[in-house]
Amino acid sequence: MTPFPFSAVVGQDDVKLALLLAAIDPALGGVLLRGEKGSAKTTVARGLAALLPAGAPFVELPVGATEDRLIGTLDLAAALTAGERRFQPGLLAAAHGGVLYVDEVNLLPDHLVDVLLDVAASGVNLVEREGVSHRHPARFVLVGSMNPEEGDLRPQLLDRFGLAVDVRAPLDPAVRAEAVRRRLAFDHVSAGASGRPPQEWVSADEALAARLAAARPASLPDELVEQVSRLCAGVGAQGLRADLTICRAAAAVAGFEGRDCATVEDVRRVAPLALGHRRRQNPFDSPGISDEELDDALERAADEAPAHDAFERDAEEGAGGAGQAAGQQTHVVAPDAARPVVPLAAGRPAGPAPLAAPGRRSTVEGPRGRLVADRVPDGPIESLAVGATVRAAAARRSLPGAEPAPLVPADLRQAVRQQRAGNLVILAVDASGSMGAGRRMEAAKGAVLSLLLDAYQRRDKVALVTFRGDGADVVLKPTSSVEVARARLTELPTGGRTPLAAGIGAALDVATAAGGPSAAHRPLLVLVTDGRATAAGLGAGAGLDEDPLAAALAAADAVRRRRVSAVVVDAEDGPTRLGLARSLAEAMGARYLTLPELTAGALDAAVRAVGRG
Repeated sequence: MTPFPFSAVVGQDDVKLALLLAAIDPALGGVLLRGEKGSAKTTVARGLAALLPAGAPFVELPVGATEDRLIGTLDLAAALTAGERRFQPGLLAAAHGGVLYVDEVNLLPDHLVDVLLDVAASGVNLVEREGVSHRHPARFVLVGSMNPEEGDLRPQLLDRFGLAVDVRAPLDPAVRAEAVRRRLAFDHVSAGASGRPPQEWVSADEALAARLAAARPASLPDELVEQVSRLCAGVGAQGLRADLTICRAAAAVAGFEGRDCATVEDVRRVAPLALGHRRRQNPFDSPGISDEELDDALERAADEAPAHDAFERDAEEGAGGAGQAAGQQTHVVAPDAARPVVPLAAGRPAGPAPLAAPGRRSTVEGPRGRLVADRVPDGPIESLAVGATVRAAAARRSLPGAEPAPLVPADLRQAVRQQRAGNLVILAVDASGSMGAGRRMEAAKGAVLSLLLDAYQRRDKVALVTFRGDGADVVLKPTSSVEVARARLTELPTGGRTPLAAGIGAALDVATAAGGPSAAHRPLLVLVTDGRATAAGLGAGAGLDEDPLAAALAAADAVRRRRVSAVVVDAEDGPTRLGLARSLAEAMGARYLTLPELTAGALDAAVRAVGRG
């Protein structure tokens, strides 16, 4: 199939520039395309592969791919038929010399993303496992794409992508119409006898491919390197990857344009692609860097004298500059320690700053994840341990009088794979018209947004269920995306009766949909209520005429029977206290908490304390 020409893509100049730079210097480490569906991310990545030397492959990595499929493994057929330990290449080998495209890279297991980024930066895939030791070149352009609404990459992985671009479909009707016309024209000629795109696009791509093949990174003056470092320090980019990436990208763009030496204007062009995703320390920070902010930072970087020059002047003047330079210490303030508390109305939850450390996470066994061991299967095999199976077959055939068959059922070994387990926190909040409903909802909103700070650092998810009137609503499905949460939590209605049973039932449905003990997310149901129930509620498994409190206790008992971890936060206030929430917690087998003051910070802290316990 002929790919849509790279040169014919309308707009998306930053995307095309980032991809071309990664092709010139693969040491940049890959390109991340963040954007909505239908914004030509896959199309432009396919077009890049067509610009590379003849026959360059375009390989797609599916989200469900295993580690064996990615890096390669033992050739089972050769091992069983000929007794040879031969390497069977994976997708990394298939992508050598071309483009490896990973759609929804944010949904890929972290250990596979680690492998991708390591190999993309080094150009070599080294495999040592299951008795196989193999090394092969794997130089390719890594392109990852994702929709931010489906959750972001953890910052530790995000930082390792060299360049990142926010991709959006054009809003100008004229530009959109031109994109549609080009696509229709391409589809028309592709379906015809020639199957070739219009000659003007073919010629443009041929010229671009020739430039790309001839391009070599330009040189970098020392003064420019120093200015880049001052720029990165000035905008708060952590680590040195931003400095390295900007220098490499500036050298690549200068070389692509046929110049011998990179300039500050080259830095200006590539800096947004390297800095935008590295300045975002938490999900409440807006991604990217504005033109005005970048211009100001570049101007400051140009005006500031290099620190070592100042030290040298001090030394020459006998002012003890050398001693000051030798004793100079750099103190780095952790971003969490410096982050202020901002009220919910300002866009962040009030209360304590997010946890500085992501904490430990348990591991769960499943069909995906790292291979850590093998065992004799006790049922159907979900994942075959190839090396262990071959070794078992070889050991059996070496015994006197053993059956000579290459493989028998007793030789099979089940692979034991592990992946890290995150939490799924389901907040079920009473939104009825009882006293304090507005305060409960504000606290719930704040807790959800604050918990998403942790979800940004690890694989946690948050969901929100509210109940009022005659039923319950899942207003926020399980997500780790702040963009989605903000949109769903803007306006939440309150008032009406209290269908407590319906709320518990809806929250239980979300929790059990997360999976069993081997699921990647362990559910924790957090019920915020005063325990009063004035309606059985639709969908609660009970008739409208059933006693509301009895229906709520039955729903709570269902949580206990399904063995879902739960917490009941007693929101009862006022002079008369009935203590109904405590009874509900006992029926649910849940931990019971009271908060002297129901605020976003207090609720968030209570949930985190239970999650760590």
